[in-house]
Amino acid sequence: MKLNASNLTSLSTALILGLSVFSAQAEKVVSLEQAITLAQQNDPWLHGSRLKQSAVENRSIASGTLPDPKVSLGIMNLPTDTWDLDQEGMTQLTVGVSQMFPRGDSLEIKQDQLQIESTKFPLLREDRKAKLKSQVSQLWLDAYLAQKTIKLIEDDWSLFEQMAEVAKASYSNVVGKTRQQDVIRAQLEIVQLDDRLTSQKQKLETTIARLNEWLHIYDSARLNESFNFDAQPLEFSVSKELPSIRLKNPTVLKASNYSRNRLAQELANHPAILAIDVKRKASEKGVELAKQQYEPQWGVNASYAYRDNMPSGDNRADLFSVGVTFDLPLFTENRQDKQVAASIAESEAVKTEKLLLTKQMISEVEKELRQLKRLSDRQSIYQEQLLKQTHDQAEASLTAYTNDDGDFAEVVRARIAELNARISALRIDVDALKTVARINYFFAHSQSKSNAEHKPLHTSHKTNQHLSNKQFGEK
Repeated sequence: MKLNASNLTSLSTALILGLSVFSAQAEKVVSLEQAITLAQQNDPWLHGSRLKQSAVENRSIASGTLPDPKVSLGIMNLPTDTWDLDQEGMTQLTVGVSQMFPRGDSLEIKQDQLQIESTKFPLLREDRKAKLKSQVSQLWLDAYLAQKTIKLIEDDWSLFEQMAEVAKASYSNVVGKTRQQDVIRAQLEIVQLDDRLTSQKQKLETTIARLNEWLHIYDSARLNESFNFDAQPLEFSVSKELPSIRLKNPTVLKASNYSRNRLAQELANHPAILAIDVKRKASEKGVELAKQQYEPQWGVNASYAYRDNMPSGDNRADLFSVGVTFDLPLFTENRQDKQVAASIAESEAVKTEKLLLTKQMISEVEKELRQLKRLSDRQSIYQEQLLKQTHDQAEASLTAYTNDDGDFAEVVRARIAELNARISALRIDVDALKTVARINYFFAHSQSKSNAEHKPLHTSHKTNQHLSNKQFGEK
């Protein structure tokens, strides 16, 4: 591929970003924004889409050109007894040329059809980038959840070890109410905690491996060469802070004025929907092209015939011929009529594809909105009640046990409950952000249309305040 200024700029940006992420071997920390940018700038699918668009555009130019003329050379009426060119007056050396013309306006229509088809590739690339942003966000947040869960478990690890040591010392010195089963219970909890830690490390490593698929930097100008896959580190960590992702178009999705028709209007500017519109327009051109089969196909031919002089030396006149050929589409019932009917059916079928995808998107948005609402409710429960109550319970059970007025098993249960509550609260926060990222995919509006065609939607103060309380910031 020939490198131009745009390609060089894009490549240099990707390389600089990649070096900034991966060159610091001591840290190897990747933020969500860096992961999304790397994935979108280094996706081979996008490069392949540009090549396919170029192929269709070139094919469009080629399809608008007349077919090549045909040239014929021959000897006519050569006598077989002597094989002399001057024996018979009918013997001729002929040179002919013929040119066929397509039916009606089929060349122009076919060219327009391919030009229309080429416009779907930018839309497909926009849809691909939106999907990449959503998918990479899911993987990055999964990695963050596993990484943060590991940190929470490791932070409480020393506490559980101290509890086990205290239980063992109390049992050995016959102090208080400590029993052998308390010592075993404390050791069992440490083993189970170790298993949870190992399980989270497994999730982190597998998620990082999946995320690595999208972070590989490559040079599209060297597709025929071997890539250095070892240049990318096998292990890295994600940022320690939970990113903020704001819900797009919250006004449209607000329960007080929610309308499926309005949502469908917003989704109509999604790249995937617009790509189906392009497909529909191309199919309409296909109907026009099929109707051109009713037109006759014309051809022009001309030939020049050379004749040798007579044996007596008298001159023979050369001959020139010109003619026109055309076919007559008279029996159209089983050919042209059926081809037009088939093209019309295909065009109508594309309309059902748009309706089907729109219904699917509306259903997915509604499902994610209901999930987001319940996650928001659970966030309130954990932040306002559960986290504080489990902490107070753990402190109270420990105080009661140290005053010989409580059960050691209750202390362990309370500490496990507090740890579980903190992990659950973290998982809810991450699931909420993942839900927002999935919803935002459906509002990835195409940039190919003028912004004036769509009025900006303003978020209400109440909605902004609610989202800000749930840590859904601008991304």
